[in-house]
Amino acid sequence: MERVAKERSDIVIVTLTVAILGVGMSLLFSASSSFSARTFQDPLFLVKRQLIWAALGAGAAFLVSLTPLELFRRALPLILIMTLFMSLLPFLPGLGTRVLGSRRWITVFGLSFQPSEMVKVTLILYLASYFARREESPRDSLNALIPPFIVVFVFAGIILLQNDYSTALFIVAIGLSMLFIAKIPALHFFLVSIVTTILGFLLLFTREHRVQRLLAFFDLSTYRSGSAYQIVNARAALVSGGFWGRGLGRSAAKLGPLPMSQSDFIYTIIGEETGFLGALFVVLLFALLAWRGFQISFRAPDSFSSYVAFGVTAAISLQALLNMAVAVGLVPTTGVTLPFFSAGGSSLFATLVMCGFLMNISRRTSHV
Repeated sequence: MERVAKERSDIVIVTLTVAILGVGMSLLFSASSSFSARTFQDPLFLVKRQLIWAALGAGAAFLVSLTPLELFRRALPLILIMTLFMSLLPFLPGLGTRVLGSRRWITVFGLSFQPSEMVKVTLILYLASYFARREESPRDSLNALIPPFIVVFVFAGIILLQNDYSTALFIVAIGLSMLFIAKIPALHFFLVSIVTTILGFLLLFTREHRVQRLLAFFDLSTYRSGSAYQIVNARAALVSGGFWGRGLGRSAAKLGPLPMSQSDFIYTIIGEETGFLGALFVVLLFALLAWRGFQISFRAPDSFSSYVAFGVTAAISLQALLNMAVAVGLVPTTGVTLPFFSAGGSSLFATLVMCGFLMNISRRTSHV
């Protein structure tokens, strides 16, 4: 620990994390003030909640950045068991909280937490350790992919039972992204991808609202007052923002026409208030974070560190890309939040923890 304390994290990744967090907090206040005033009689309510989680996440990130990475690897069995236990807590009466038909949250001391957010972190650590160990004793058999396949789908299945199809699908996407970078035969990756894609497509049809969202995406005119309501209003808000935007705090969509404007559709409000330039600036921030994160991954001193850095960078980048794609109408509506920006303490906490791992690995990486 004394040696670790003398090393410094990459100043670029630290600066980017602080900058995105600061910009995210500012834009969250603008996007959520009206909703907070109507719902909680306090325009700062959601921002205050977010600040609490930001402080907790920053503290956790600091501890993660100082803890030798090998300790996490040794503790993986315990981490997996604890994460599995946490994932089952939303099903417990009195502890789990049902919101809009989903049981994704637990409430402790007045703060709600979504355990599936920490599943992302645990899954990245597990897959990084497994694929790094596999390099030490190569096994080209397809059977070697059964253990990670089981772990990924157990967690995805639990999250799916919580009626959170989007997050379950995203968990599988994280697994596939790490499988892609792992040194396995291309045929094996192709077969696993085909199986998971077919399974995900079949599960899409197990709930009516998922099918309606898909149909609405391809036929906005028919479903504009139903399942396509959010997409139609999101597009209208973005168009009204133009190149320069309507100005901070002047969004019309957040006053009612666009539900979930403080979380799932916050990027739409950003585009409406700050225009094309502001929306492009947010994309640039995430692009810089991805660039530096992948640099840290490719320069990591060992396979485990490299896989962890790649996994957390891919998770943050893919989640941001998916949320922004939904906001501009490129993909069907999902419940995936925008990291650092959307209201949601669990997402912010997990994102900061992942940034803590990047800072940790950057201590032992040659900086450029």
